[in-house]
Amino acid sequence: MSLTAPQFMFDFGSPNAFLSHEAIPAIEQRTGVKFEYVPILLGGVFKATNNKSPAETLAGIKNKREFHAIETERFVKRFGVRPYTANPFFPVNTLHLMRAAIAAQFEGVFEPYVEAAFHHMWVEPKKMDDPEVAAKALGASGLDAAKLLARAQEPDIKARLIENTQAAVERGAFGSPTFFVGKEMFFGKEQLREVEELISGK
Repeated sequence: MSLTAPQFMFDFGSPNAFLSHEAIPAIEQRTGVKFEYVPILLGGVFKATNNKSPAETLAGIKNKREFHAIETERFVKRFGVRPYTANPFFPVNTLHLMRAAIAAQFEGVFEPYVEAAFHHMWVEPKKMDDPEVAAKALGASGLDAAKLLARAQEPDIKARLIENTQAAVERGAFGSPTFFVGKEMFFGKEQLREVEELISGK
C-alpha cells in the first residue's frame, strides 16, 4: 500500500507538537514511512481560524484541565516518550523560531534545528523569543545561529512560512499538531495512533 508521506504541521510553541515529535521516530521505524515536517505559525493559524490556545480554552473550566493532564500522561506511556518540562516563559512568541526553521530547510540543517528548538522549548525550557537567548541556545546545540537568524529575516523565508500557514488553514487546520495523510486530516497528538494505523494499512 503506497501512501504519500504523512505531513506534520507544527509550531515549536506547542507542547503537544513536542510530544508528537518525540513519538514520530518510533512510528517511522514501525511503519517504514517517513514523516514530512512542515513549519507553520500557530499564531497565524489561530488568527485565521479565530481559535485560541489550550491555556485559554482550558482556563476556568472545571475538570477539563485535569483530563487534559491525564490524556497527556496516557500518551507519554503509550508512546514511551519523555514528558515535556513546562516552559516558565510560556506563551513564547515563536515567529522568529519558525522563520528560522524555514531558513534551516534552505541551509540543509533542518533536522538538527528542529531537534534543538524543541529541546530548548520543552526539555531545558528557555525564553526563546529573546533573540540573545535563542542565539546562545541554538549555538550551544552546534548550529550556526547567527546565520540562521539572519536568514530568517529574508523576504523569501518570511513568505514561505506565510504560505505554509495559509495552506494548512485552507486544508482544514486550526491548531498544532495537525497531521495530513493525503487528504485525510488528523488533529492533536492523540490521533497519531490513527495516523499510524492508516500509514501501516491496518
